[in-house]
Amino acid sequence: MRPVYDVATVRAAEEAVMSTLPDGALMERAATGLADACATLMRDLGLRLVGARVVLLIGSGNNGGDALYAGAQLARRGARTEAVLLGERAHPGGLDAFIGAGGTLVRPDGIERALARADLVLDGILGIGGRGALRDDAARCAALAAESGALVVAVDVPSGVDADTGAVADPDAAMDADATVTFGCLKPGLLLSPGREHAGAVLLVDIGLDDALPDATLHALDPLDLAEAVPEPGPEDYKYSRGVVGIAAGSPRYRGAAFMATGSARHGNVGMVHVLDRGDGLAQALVDEFWDVVISSAAPAAVPRTTAWVVGPGLGLDAEGEQVLCDVLAVDAPVVVDADALRLLREAGPMAALAGRRHPTVITPHEGEFAALGYAVGAGSSEDRLGSARQAARQLGVTVVLKGPGTVIASPSGAAYVDTWGTPDLGTAGSGDVLSGLMGALLAGAAAREGVDDDAAARIAAAAVGLHGLAGRLAAQGGRPITAPDVIAAIPDAIALVRRGGEA
Repeated sequence: MRPVYDVATVRAAEEAVMSTLPDGALMERAATGLADACATLMRDLGLRLVGARVVLLIGSGNNGGDALYAGAQLARRGARTEAVLLGERAHPGGLDAFIGAGGTLVRPDGIERALARADLVLDGILGIGGRGALRDDAARCAALAAESGALVVAVDVPSGVDADTGAVADPDAAMDADATVTFGCLKPGLLLSPGREHAGAVLLVDIGLDDALPDATLHALDPLDLAEAVPEPGPEDYKYSRGVVGIAAGSPRYRGAAFMATGSARHGNVGMVHVLDRGDGLAQALVDEFWDVVISSAAPAAVPRTTAWVVGPGLGLDAEGEQVLCDVLAVDAPVVVDADALRLLREAGPMAALAGRRHPTVITPHEGEFAALGYAVGAGSSEDRLGSARQAARQLGVTVVLKGPGTVIASPSGAAYVDTWGTPDLGTAGSGDVLSGLMGALLAGAAAREGVDDDAAARIAAAAVGLHGLAGRLAAQGGRPITAPDVIAAIPDAIALVRRGGEA
């Protein structure tokens, strides 16, 4: 897992490390890493550093100092470096080093020309403590950089992006970076929407903070984490030891949702899929399509050996759907609550059933469903998807999977994950049903193997989100447009890939 830290924690770690080092040593590490990363990025794009025009956008803070020291190193490597000073002051040591290496300062009337001919632009306007939109000349420089066609590299965090929340007060007054070189550790705003859309590729430079950082409460999952959620069967395994997932989904109006959830659950490394028969012929249709699926008309709590349940995709919003939801919430096993069941949670009966549960519950709302539950992510400078998901998880006593760009997964304990695997290709009808089926299957397997508490449920839910995203990537390779069935078909390949230690 890759740990992710907020600004206050990063600053405390930096201060602790700086107290053990000579003055300026930490900034020198950051600047060297930044210069090296820029040189690598340019080489990868087929651009020569020698003779390249590099423009630094410099604010008053330490990020401006990092950029100036890096600019000095790039100048010594043969680049033609210029700096636009946008703050009330510039870091004195960085400015001296930059000028001493042959860098030049851009006059106000030369900014447009300098940016128009730049090969590389370094955004050192604001640091991790920056808040709100860029203003005046800084906003103008961000717009000119975007128009220039140059490689734009943000220093630590793109200016105009809140490093803690990913909030962007004004998208038109924030830097759009092709890459962000961040120091010491990942920051939430680089992975959370909408900040992630401004960060580009995120490159992490080690500056020696690891020993000064505490255990993280926010993580991003790597391929090994995904693989751990789908272990290969052992020689003693059989269908029940691998878990049995129950599916309560679909209705006469929304039959396809049941096929999506059931189809993905079948590929979710689980021993058996059990479908609830509601007497409308849908369960039989599922068996006709998926011969390995078992159906039962018994109450969910009476279905034998089920180790997790999924309820909600296409369930319907009528009294019958509400009763099914209450019945599923009564089972002694983890439950994934999705789609229509999320809307039904507002009713007194389901809410009471939710409050009485003794096993982990995972809810999977998109922003509209999240709002229907009484929660909002905010907008502009107040947007905070992570904070909102954590609040809902704590208050409802459930794991919240807040879907969208950079899906956030939050446990009632505060432990959280942010997804880096999904792509916009997953924005297609039925994709959420595919995710809920896969998630239920992974929970069923984990519950059968070792039991699942709330924090484990959050980790498994995050792995399901990651595998769902990876399957979407595989399905969309070569620029192919995809549908939900394409994602289902790619799940086995996604599992096989992470088991081999790879990623798309």
